[in-house]
Amino acid sequence: LRFRRGLLIHRLLQSLPDLPADGRRAAAAAVLAAPRHGLSAAQRDDILEEVARVLEAPELAPLFGPGSRAEVPLAGLVETAAGMQAISGQVDRLLIESDSVTLVDYKSQRPAPERPEDVPIIYLKQMAAYRSLLSRIYPGRAIRSFLLWTDGPRLMPLEDALLSDHAP
Repeated sequence: LRFRRGLLIHRLLQSLPDLPADGRRAAAAAVLAAPRHGLSAAQRDDILEEVARVLEAPELAPLFGPGSRAEVPLAGLVETAAGMQAISGQVDRLLIESDSVTLVDYKSQRPAPERPEDVPIIYLKQMAAYRSLLSRIYPGRAIRSFLLWTDGPRLMPLEDALLSDHAP
């Protein structure tokens, strides 16, 4: 259930921001009620409330507003000490502005780490790779990297210095 739960949260956070705010809960409830998901009423309610808290949090609104994009594919080459390395992935949320690029990856892990230093290394390597690639695609723009822990929700900034330690 944990894996399926994470996939459903991701799918809802991808599609619901494109709907009018007053119709999001009903749309999410309809998706979650589909028999193929095999969710109990309590499981459906839990997922719905977690997604709603993310989408209704005023401090997160810019991430889901105009100019932001969901599930953005990334692919390219980055320079490493060992030579050029291919990077490929999919960014959960990307906000491109004139002077910055905001990169957000959703995590539904429970409990969420309290400090960036406690984030699993695999996530830090993933974000460092995305950051490296985006800095090549958008030279001169600040790349701001965040993990969005959906349980809460809590937006965790990942400082460049931390990600540099895990860069490809």
